[in-house]
Amino acid sequence: MKTKDEQIKKTVVDMLYWDSRVDASDIHVEVTDGEVTLRGTVPSYAVKEAALFDTWKVPGVKKVNNNSFVKFPSTAKTLTDSEIEKSIKKQLEWNDSTSNENIHVTVKKGVVTLEGHVDAYWKTFRAQQIISDVIGVVDIDNKLAVVPTETITDQVIATDIVNAMDRSYAVNTDDVNVEVEDGIVTLSGTMLTRASYDAALECAFNTFGVKDVKDRLHLK
Repeated sequence: MKTKDEQIKKTVVDMLYWDSRVDASDIHVEVTDGEVTLRGTVPSYAVKEAALFDTWKVPGVKKVNNNSFVKFPSTAKTLTDSEIEKSIKKQLEWNDSTSNENIHVTVKKGVVTLEGHVDAYWKTFRAQQIISDVIGVVDIDNKLAVVPTETITDQVIATDIVNAMDRSYAVNTDDVNVEVEDGIVTLSGTMLTRASYDAALECAFNTFGVKDVKDRLHLK
């Protein structure tokens, strides 16, 4: 009979091979007490991100260390850092959620650094998502800060988050403790499923006035 870690590993491998976006042939999976480590090479940053999200979907996974690195195929087009930077700036400029934000981009050996600020926390993730498919991107260092366009009190932010969770079928508000200090949200508690875990985080991510989210949630 397979141990729990062996079953998780098999399911993760099956998930990666199922996903047509992911070339899993060079990804190696290790599991210890529900903590999954991905090693090996992937052909693009977008594939690296897809492998990470796929792994998180597997029941029993408590943590994921994505230690895979991007190795472009020999047939892939080679771009200079300045060409990658130019392409990224165009993508951000053309997208409605980032076109008016104060985002500075630098690229060194394919590693993209995002600095500056946006007016909503979810836009930090959106900016990273937009550029993840740009050819030549090896990794992304997201240093974007959140500067809301108006001042929202901590109490209002906390209430908005709790109300959002209460409206969600996936979250039991009794399982989550919400604390807010200077716009920084800390979520703690024990979640029964990964779906409820993700839903709780999403409620915080998308609430206006949130500057950062500290994830202290645990899976049962």
